[in-house]
Amino acid sequence: MFTPNPIGYVRSPYTDTKAIPKGLGVRHEVEGILDILTEFEIGLTDVEGFSHLFVIWAFDRSEGYDLFGPSPADNRPHGVFATRSPRRPNPIALTVVELLGRDGPKLRVRGLDMLDGTPILDIKPYMSSIPAEQLRRGWLAEAEARKQADSK
Repeated sequence: MFTPNPIGYVRSPYTDTKAIPKGLGVRHEVEGILDILTEFEIGLTDVEGFSHLFVIWAFDRSEGYDLFGPSPADNRPHGVFATRSPRRPNPIALTVVELLGRDGPKLRVRGLDMLDGTPILDIKPYMSSIPAEQLRRGWLAEAEARKQADSK
């Protein structure tokens, strides 16, 4: 087992979970900052080439868990692993955000669904189902192009 240590904290307009939109068809359009600790800033090198990021974070204000229960998206209960409930055996979460810009250790993003002060555990480039015309793959696309050119 490992003990996660935050690499930074979310700066969000949300201070109460009731304010975060939930349920079917909800769109997360709120902007905020992923404020990365200075000792991890070098790890952000080349991140600005990506359009979207996975943010792995902790439900730091959630206590206990329910393996089966209600969801704001449905009127029937579901297993916790089929929901985004904060009441989980391991209180970790995953959110995809749009990267709007970087200023040193601060990443300006759109699509927050976290409370202000939420601990960030990790950030990874999003490389999945974003339509091609919206997706920027940063250094990865450049590296793939170089490898393809080298193989010719």
